[in-house]
Amino acid sequence: MINSHEFTERLQKVIDFYSETASSFAEKIGVQRSSISHILSGRNKPSLDFVMKVLHSYPEVELYWLMNGKGNFPNTSKISEAPVSIPSKSISKPQTSIPKTDSIPSSDSEIEKIVIFYKDGTFKSYHP
Repeated sequence: MINSHEFTERLQKVIDFYSETASSFAEKIGVQRSSISHILSGRNKPSLDFVMKVLHSYPEVELYWLMNGKGNFPNTSKISEAPVSIPSKSISKPQTSIPKTDSIPSSDSEIEKIVIFYKDGTFKSYHP
């Protein structure tokens, strides 16, 4: 069973590490602001859904560390690359339609890399 007080301390550490407010953290993980407030105040215990949303939104957070305090935070083995700035002159106009391909990947295809591009010119790369 989780110690609620220690869990809230670890959750606050995650929020502080990313320089988030409770509101922005709630928005990023997809829960209501009151959920964060109630967990941090000790009024409510975190649900499994809540914990999974934190882990999905912040891959550097280890489940075992968040739940039991054992392990590392941040988990540096899950950090693939820091955001990289791209000079604005090298950014081309975004493509407005999906290009047609001659073949559709088979169900045996594996994802090699996922790249997320942000409007500010930075990107993150994830390797599953």
